Amino acid sequence: MKKKKEDFTERQLDVLKLMAIGKSNKSIAKILYITDSTVKAHLTAIYKKFGVTNRTEAAIKARDKGIIPRQD
Repeated sequence: MKKKKEDFTERQLDVLKLMAIGKSNKSIAKILYITDSTVKAHLTAIYKKFGVTNRTEAAIKARDKGIIPRQD
C-alpha cells in the first residue's frame, strides 16, 4: 500500500517534518504547543502508517515517497 501525504493529518505532517530534521520530542512539543505525550502519540500513528519502528525509518520512507522534501 502506497502512503500519500493525504494519508496523514496536518499535525502528523508537522511532527513528521520536524522529526525528519532532527528535532527531539521535547523540541517538537514546544514548537507546536503540544505535550510530549501528544508528540509520542503522533509518532506512534506515523510509524504504524508506514509500518516502521523508529524515527530514521519513518524519515526515510517519508522522503522516498515525496511526503517531505529531501535535505541536500
